[in-house]
Amino acid sequence: DGDAYIECDSTLNSLEILESSLTDSTPKTPIYFILSAGSNVVADLDRKASANGLEKGVSYHNVSMGQGQDVVAMSCLETAHRNGHWVILNNVHLMPNWLVELEKKLDEYSSDGSHSKFRVFLTSDPSKSIPVGILNRCIKLTNEPPTGLKANLKRAWCFFSKESIDDADSKTKSILFGLCHFHSILMERKQFGPMGFNMKYPFSIGDLRDSATCLQNYMDNSGGGKIPWQDLKYIFGEIMYGGHIVNDFDRLLANEYLNFFMKDDLLDETEMYPFAEDEKGLSFMSPAPTSFEKYIDHIDKNMSVDTPIAFGLHPNAEIEFRTQQSNNIFNTLKELQPRGIFNTEGVATPQNVADAKSHDLLDKFGDKYFDVEELVRNLDEMGPYQNVFIQEMDVINALLAEIKRSIKELQLGFAGELTMSESMEDLMMSL
Repeated sequence: DGDAYIECDSTLNSLEILESSLTDSTPKTPIYFILSAGSNVVADLDRKASANGLEKGVSYHNVSMGQGQDVVAMSCLETAHRNGHWVILNNVHLMPNWLVELEKKLDEYSSDGSHSKFRVFLTSDPSKSIPVGILNRCIKLTNEPPTGLKANLKRAWCFFSKESIDDADSKTKSILFGLCHFHSILMERKQFGPMGFNMKYPFSIGDLRDSATCLQNYMDNSGGGKIPWQDLKYIFGEIMYGGHIVNDFDRLLANEYLNFFMKDDLLDETEMYPFAEDEKGLSFMSPAPTSFEKYIDHIDKNMSVDTPIAFGLHPNAEIEFRTQQSNNIFNTLKELQPRGIFNTEGVATPQNVADAKSHDLLDKFGDKYFDVEELVRNLDEMGPYQNVFIQEMDVINALLAEIKRSIKELQLGFAGELTMSESMEDLMMSL
C-alpha cells in the first residue's frame, strides 16, 4: 500500500517522530538529522533527554562542531560510551575530514561494546562531504515540507500536539486552523513559479510556530472578549510571514489572504477557497470547533485533489507547473536508464547508437553553411527585417559549426584518439 508508506508519519509532529526513531536506535545506530529551515532539532532532543532523566552537561552532552572542537567531541564520546550518556554533535558538515576519524571511533565502540543507554546524534546541513560509512550506519531524519496542499495542511496542523489543541478554547482552535491553512497556501503557492510569487521566500514551519505563540498570547490577554483581528493580521502578514517578503505585490497578496481568512466567519463554518463560488464541486469549508482528530478527519474527507482554485487562481494556472513536473519526472526516468557499455546479441550499446547517429548528422549537415556575404550582396535594400534575417543566419552558422565540432570530437573519442570528457559522454547519451 503506497499511501500507507508515504503517509506513515503525516499525522505525527517532530517530537513524536523522534520518539519513534529512538525506539529503533541502538548504541551502534546513531540518529542523523539533516537540517532544514524552521526545524528545531536541539529543542526536541533537549525535551526527550529531560524526559529520560538526563542532565545537560552531565549525562547529556551538546557539542557545536568547529575549529578545535574535535578534541571536546572525542572526550564526550569516550565518556558517554562508558557511562551510557547521550551526545549530540551539531553541524558536523563543518569538519568533513574529522568525520573519517569519527567513523573509525564508532566502529571501535561497536566492536568493543558500549553501554546500553549510549546514544549518538549528528546534525548537519545537506552536504556531499559526509562519509558514506557514517550515513549507512545512521537513522536519517529531516523535516521538509510535503508536496500538495492537503499534505501541507495536515503537516501544519499536526505540528501542534494533540493535548495543546484539545485544551485550547473554541475560538483559538478555529483561528489556529485558519492560520494553518494560510501557512499551507503560502508554502504550496511557490509551485506556480512567477504566477505564485514574484520572488522565492523561505517560509517555514518556524513561522507557523511563532505565529501560533503570538496568537495564544493575544487570546489569553483578550479574556474571551473581542478578537483583535487587525492586530493578528498585522503580526502574521507584516512581521512573521511578511518579514520574509520584500516585494510589495507579494506582501499585498499575503495580506489579502489574511483578510479573507481572518474574520468572524472563521469561528463557524466558512469557505476556505477564494472565489470557489464560481466553480462547481470545488469547496473546502472550515469545520466547527472540534477535537484534534476530528480536524484531521475533516481534512482527509473534504479536501479533494489539489486545484488552483484553492489559491484563488484560474484553473489554467497549473498548466505550466504540471508541464514542468512531467518534464522532471521523465528526465528522472531517463537518468535512471542503464548507461553501462554492455551488449547482448541483437541489442545496440549507447556508443553504437550514438556513433551511427553522429555519422547521419554529419552526412546531413557536414557541408551546410550560409554564405552571409553573398546574401548581403543579393539584397535590394537593408531594413530592419533584413538585419534580423542576417543576424539569424550568423546564429545558424555558429550552431552548425558547434554541431560539427562536437560530433567530430565525439568520433575521435570513440576511436580512442581523445579521452572521453563529461561533455562528450553527455552528448553520447543525448544521441
